[in-house]
Amino acid sequence: MSKKSNLIQDKSCNFALSIIALYKNLTEQKEFIISKQLLRCSTSIGANIEEAIAAQSKKDFISKMSIASKESREAKYWLRLLDDSQFVKFDFKKYLEEINEIISIITAIVKTSQSKLNS
Repeated sequence: MSKKSNLIQDKSCNFALSIIALYKNLTEQKEFIISKQLLRCSTSIGANIEEAIAAQSKKDFISKMSIASKESREAKYWLRLLDDSQFVKFDFKKYLEEINEIISIITAIVKTSQSKLNS
């Protein structure tokens, strides 16, 4: 049985996996606080997308995807903070590009879903 591919589902899972690896690296460099915040919100993105896929209604779907959007924006904030503070010497560009792409996709999904709900 083959599973139908879902772009945002795949991207959010792959992002979470990359953040888990980054978290290990950051904790090895003795950065524990921001990295933990980043880990929590980054893994929450995919969890909320999974919940949205199993939503009981269109409103429920929009609600869960909106939470995923908020978590994505929080992840971007922590990544920017790590990057701009230079507390740890690391290039966060790849992660910032990934999260910007995820934010764009989720925003489009929410807007499209809301317009269909309101029409």
